[in-house]
Amino acid sequence: MSKTLKPASPEPAIRVVMMPRDTNAEGTIFGGVILSLIDQAAYVEAMRQAHHRYVTIAMREVEFHQPVFVGDVLSLYANAARVGRSSLTIHVRVAARRRLDPEQTVNVTAAEVTFVAVDEHGKPCPVFT
Repeated sequence: MSKTLKPASPEPAIRVVMMPRDTNAEGTIFGGVILSLIDQAAYVEAMRQAHHRYVTIAMREVEFHQPVFVGDVLSLYANAARVGRSSLTIHVRVAARRRLDPEQTVNVTAAEVTFVAVDEHGKPCPVFT
């Protein structure tokens, strides 16, 4: 495998419509639902970089700047930020296209997710060999 990171894709790693089952008591989407999507988008990018089994070890600096509503379309853009021997850090940006105003897109949050590549025994292994 190559030891250089692939350039960021202009396409979202994930695009999803937010549904009523994902709402909290205030009528907005649960932050935990968005955190789960961030983890999934980061995994998609990690697998694009190097095919492995990965485990999430950290998610940093998640601050929500805008609420997300039922019917909004979330796009999660992911790009590899750093690679270590057995770790890979992915930056994920979350944008919402508003259901009630499809011309409006707002940045919801961003996060860094760090994975460790593991072998079939769950032991860390090199991301690139």
